[in-house]
Parts: sequence; C-alpha cells; structure tokens
Amino acid sequence: MLGRAPAPLLCVLAMVTVQTGLALATHLFGSLGVMGTSFLRLCCAAAVLLAVTRPRLRGRSARDLAAAALLGTASAGMTLFFALTTSRLPLGTSATLEFLGPLTVALMHARRVSHLAWAVLAAGGVALLTLVGGGGGRALDPLGLAFGGAAAGCYGCYIVATNKVGAVFPGFQGLAVSMTVGAVALAPFGLTEVWHGMAASAHPGRLLLAAAGVAMLLPVIPYVLEMTALRRLPERVFSILLSLEPAVSTLVGFLVLGQLLGWVQLLGIACVVGASAGATLTSRHD
Repeated sequence: MLGRAPAPLLCVLAMVTVQTGLALATHLFGSLGVMGTSFLRLCCAAAVLLAVTRPRLRGRSARDLAAAALLGTASAGMTLFFALTTSRLPLGTSATLEFLGPLTVALMHARRVSHLAWAVLAAGGVALLTLVGGGGGRALDPLGLAFGGAAAGCYGCYIVATNKVGAVFPGFQGLAVSMTVGAVALAPFGLTEVWHGMAASAHPGRLLLAAAGVAMLLPVIPYVLEMTALRRLPERVFSILLSLEPAVSTLVGFLVLGQLLGWVQLLGIACVVGASAGATLTSRHD
C-alpha cells in the first residue's frame, strides 16, 4: 500500500503525524520529564519494530551496522533535542529551527543558482522567525534556540543515514535496529526520570499506554513513511519537501496546544514554505 502512494504524500502524512505526536508528547512532560518522555517513546518504538520486523544481523557488514548505529544515534539526538526545544519554544518556532538540518542537506546538493536562491529565502525566513522574537514580542529562550540548533544538526544526519539504511536493509529491519540503538543511547538521560515518574503516578499503566500511543505517532509511523519516501526521492528533494513542516507544526501547535505566533513569525514561516514550493517546482526540471 505504501509503495503505491506518491512519495510527496508520504512526506506530508509523516509531517502531520510527527507534529501531532510532538504536541501530544508535551502533555507527558509533567509526569515523565522531557528526557524521560523521549526515552520511553524510543523504547516503545523499538519494541514494536523489533517484534514486527525481527531483524537479522548475521552476515551484515560493519558498514551496514555502522549506518544503522548512526541513524539510531541521530534519531536519539533529534528526539531529545527537539523535545527540549518544544519545552521552551512554540511548536512552530521549534520546527522551523529544526528545518535548518534539511536546509543544509538541500544546500549540499544544490546544482543550480535557483536552488541556492530558494535556500537563502528559507534561511531568511528562519532568521526572521527566530531573531525578531516570539509571539507577542517576547524574546525567545536562548537555551531553546541552542537546543533547536542541536536538533537541526541531528536532523541533517538523520536524513543522510535514513537513505543509507533504507538502501542496505530489507523492509524496515534497519529502522528497528536503529531505534534500539537510539533507546540505548537515551537510557542514561531518561531512565531515572521514567522510574520516578512511574513510581509517583497513581496510574502507571495508563501512563505507559499513553507513551506507547505517542510513540506510534512519533517515531514509528512517520519514520516508516519517511524511509519509504526516501527510497524513491533524492535527499535534496526530500529535504525541500520537509520545509513545509514549519507550517504544519504551526497549525498543529495552534489547534492542539493553543499556541499563536505573531505576524512577523508567521511571515518568517511563509518565507520557508514559499522557498519549499519554489524549490520543489524547479527540482522537477533537473
């Protein structure tokens, strides 16, 4: 079924699922903490993917395993840093900051002057959004901006690694391995918060089910959709399509969390989305 769906549609569905999962995950921060929520999400995702795919590592080259480990590490960093960003900044602002990662990948693959121009427009939108301030004229949290930059770096590595893992592992076996690596990588940061959160909760079973549900929305479903899309799209085109994510994130942030950005921030997001549309159109002529 996924193989028949248009790759751009898979990207859009992944973005909607990601942002909805992120918005819902913020409700778990109070009980499990930011790091604990991120760790538990990856644990649930790894458990589901391992049970479904049952990956075989025997006979795999060191290069294949290294690619899966890189993807897992990048996914862990992206999950943690983006959660830390959303705990300090609006969801739309956080997603736009994170887009610096795909934007960098797009710049690395630029072959025309028009590609560079669209990337510059997107970068200007990011600057307009982040440097002017938050909604209502409030200054943005500096630590939140730093976390957003770290999430962007992990996102860029995630795109490159996902393409490599999808090419060498059949089905979603590589994704299962990488999610397991990601869960192990976050264990030192989130295990304590999960332990205390579960112990303090009057209904730990419900809390675990809530975390498992959020894990399906992020990262299981969107990662599957993105890996499927990346098998059929060049990294640059995939990165360009993902630049729609700030707009999706802003809409979800408003509908789910009641977050409303100012007109300057919305203009910055419009620049990013406009750059995405222009770059996608010009990429068809490559």
